[in-house]
Amino acid sequence: MTPQPTRRNEQSRRAILAAALELLAETGYPALTVEAIAARAGVGKQTIYRWWRGKGAVILDALADDTPEVIALPDTGDLRADLREVLRATVAEFADPRLSATTRAVTIETLADEELANQARDRLLRPQLNAVRVRLEAAREAGQVRPDAPLDQVVELLFGPLYHRWLLRNGPLTDDYADGIVDLVVAAVTPSTSTRG
Repeated sequence: MTPQPTRRNEQSRRAILAAALELLAETGYPALTVEAIAARAGVGKQTIYRWWRGKGAVILDALADDTPEVIALPDTGDLRADLREVLRATVAEFADPRLSATTRAVTIETLADEELANQARDRLLRPQLNAVRVRLEAAREAGQVRPDAPLDQVVELLFGPLYHRWLLRNGPLTDDYADGIVDLVVAAVTPSTSTRG
């Protein structure tokens, strides 16, 4: 039987990503090492460094593998309710100690690694941000959002305060806080009575 290196490599890649997530749950990000990942996955350390730049890139790849490339938000017809659901889910993720610690650690690594930062943006953040933009576009077509509203900035206005508060720890992240952001943003983008026709 002819060897299939592609399959073998994919099996090794999957084993490495699974090992990384298992160890992350057991030890936390600071104590995680490439050596430990390699040992758990049953591969040589050099195999990991051949495919990834370091443990941050491995973890990013593992997390991104669980993130669909295209995310669809609920569209109940009630923009405020749909956005509240999204922001409350983000608050819940930040409230999860394990997930928050990992996200914080990877965020720190992206500050010194532009390539890793680009990957984190494109593979983890972009699908969620794009999904919110698509929902806003549907709301604009339904007359619920001003035609001149800059949708990319609206998305940033929704998520920016959450990330700011989470990163700086300058206040509690709660559902009420998330709801307040949604209320402010929806009020800002809702067409005035005179322009609704």
